[in-house]
Amino acid sequence: MASTSNSNDVALVTGGTSGIGLAIAAALATDGFTVVVTGRDKSKMDSALGTLREQGHRVAGYLCDVRERAAVAATVRTVVDEQGAPRVLVNNAGRSGGGVTTALSDELWLDVIDTNLNSVFWVTREVLNASPALRSPSGRIINIASTGGKQGVPFGAPYSAAKAGVIGFSKALAKEYAATGPTVNAVCPGYVETPMSVEIREHYAALNGVTPEQVLASFQAKIPLGRYCTPEEVAGMVRYLAGPVADSVTAQALNVCGGLGSY
Repeated sequence: MASTSNSNDVALVTGGTSGIGLAIAAALATDGFTVVVTGRDKSKMDSALGTLREQGHRVAGYLCDVRERAAVAATVRTVVDEQGAPRVLVNNAGRSGGGVTTALSDELWLDVIDTNLNSVFWVTREVLNASPALRSPSGRIINIASTGGKQGVPFGAPYSAAKAGVIGFSKALAKEYAATGPTVNAVCPGYVETPMSVEIREHYAALNGVTPEQVLASFQAKIPLGRYCTPEEVAGMVRYLAGPVADSVTAQALNVCGGLGSY
């Protein structure tokens, strides 16, 4: 599944310091991209860059809070100046968040929307404006959404709303750029075993008065394959979409979910 990227190709992955984002960074680097990751936590950034460099990958990292428009604009300018113009953009930064809808605070709702949806627009707009490579027919915008954005998640209204927005944004932008490039697609993971998934199980356990292990069993029972997906399996879909064999794939929302979602 290797791409035809060359040493001048840059891929920018937001939220690339752990979980799905780190797996995506490693997969794209394996295919020859110079990978730039962003994140908010310096210790996670240092650990991720160390791991990727130990594997022999060309990587760079920038601390950036994608909820802050000024920070996004400044980071994109710095990336273009120091690393080159990205040909591939993966909007992966995100957070969980929810609860009983009537008890949700404005602050939680807005933070989930800013992190999971608004940041996708802000980052995409800045990179499109700054990078002719991204605007080319070989450009790729890949947004990490969720099956929750298609079918809804109980006690996850802000998360589901944001991810549904990412899917709609991806399809609209894909059609806007269909004649000239880039392709734009969303990848929709289901349950994926990451540090965030552990937090989600603990949250659901507290809401329902059960143990995290019981939550895990109930979640696995919903999945036809009977198990969580891995970050590497999600990264495999991103790797496919970033490569030349996906030239005709655009305006799609592709599930990686073990059969959890079927549309």
